[in-house]
Amino acid sequence: DEIPTVVGIFSAFGLVFSVSLFAWICCQRKSSKSNKTPPYKFVHVLKGVDIYPENLNSKKKFGADDKSEAKNKSAMPKNSLHLDLEKRDLNGNFPKTTTKMQGFPDLENSSPKHFPERNKDSITPDSLKSITSLSSEDKQDKLGTLFFSLEYNFEKKAFVVNIKEARGLPAMDEQSMTSDPYIKMTILPEKKHKVKTRVLRKTLDPAFDETFTFYGIPYSQIQDLTLHFMVLSFDRFSRDDVIGEVLIPLSGIELSEGRLLMDREIIKRNVRKSSGRGELLVSLCYQSTTNTLTVVVLKARHLPKSDVSGLSDPYVKVNLYHAKKRISKKKTHVKKCTPNAVFNELFVFDIPCEGLDDISIEFLVLDSDRGSRNEVIGRLTLGSSAEGTGGEHWKEICEYPRRQIAKWHMLCDG
Repeated sequence: DEIPTVVGIFSAFGLVFSVSLFAWICCQRKSSKSNKTPPYKFVHVLKGVDIYPENLNSKKKFGADDKSEAKNKSAMPKNSLHLDLEKRDLNGNFPKTTTKMQGFPDLENSSPKHFPERNKDSITPDSLKSITSLSSEDKQDKLGTLFFSLEYNFEKKAFVVNIKEARGLPAMDEQSMTSDPYIKMTILPEKKHKVKTRVLRKTLDPAFDETFTFYGIPYSQIQDLTLHFMVLSFDRFSRDDVIGEVLIPLSGIELSEGRLLMDREIIKRNVRKSSGRGELLVSLCYQSTTNTLTVVVLKARHLPKSDVSGLSDPYVKVNLYHAKKRISKKKTHVKKCTPNAVFNELFVFDIPCEGLDDISIEFLVLDSDRGSRNEVIGRLTLGSSAEGTGGEHWKEICEYPRRQIAKWHMLCDG
């Protein structure tokens, strides 16, 4: 009787020890994960509510308390726009010393004032904070002003961009004389971070108040980055209209002292000229016996810059048309960061009719962009009704079947 009793006691002690050891290991793993900052992760903050991932903090932290917000709202004039920026840091704590930041004045209700003209090339904080009042004649030629703020959290190694509002946007809808604006933001030159705001309907003065927090960006690299804001108007039935853009080089901007308020005039997008679309080398061969068309996309050269970041990421989309109706489509692989791409990709199309009289082929050179729609760099059409080198190339293909004929072609507007 004594042996089973001793065995039972030792088994109970062993079970208790195993459970305790397992619980201790789980606690250690959980604490190590909570202290680890995820690299290259951003958090979207909407309407001024600070939301942090649960693996960084055990609880979600929000902005100022309801009582303090009520006091601030009661103290504000009804017709003024107040932006509470320096109440808290990114951890949700009140700093010991706070600097007072002036809110943006109401441009519509304020009387015209004369401000010193600022140099567009200078990036000093004083010049960035200044707001110029525009006359009614100047507003017709302007595309509006974008207001935003920048901040860097050294504890979390996080770069914070708050897109506040835009003022005086032009009307892109001629019927309603309004726009449906939203903003796309890209951190250049690597284009790893691409974000966009929500669409605000029927307004020329959208108040976004959306914050984007980017983790894993060292403070030493901030000076090498550039912010690119693209202001667009949503269109349900066609491609969204581009209102303009804002480019902010961060070199010379000091973020160590806290949050920095900035405003920039929206400028017209740098549209490429049709003469600088580049060239495309293609080779075609018509097999009359099998009634097939072999298309080889060989090279592209002298492609223009797709955006302010520099080089484009081109690929070619090939569309086959029969009597102006697309019957087949193919596309090449994407070539990263190059104006002179080498594709060397072959496609074979079955022709649904005898001969090439009603057949045409379209080449679209596009820039690959994960964060938005791929932009058309240039277009090339080959067919019996095509003009220039496209028509000459097609004529040679029809006259000399079973022969592979290659030619360079200038790309036209997309």
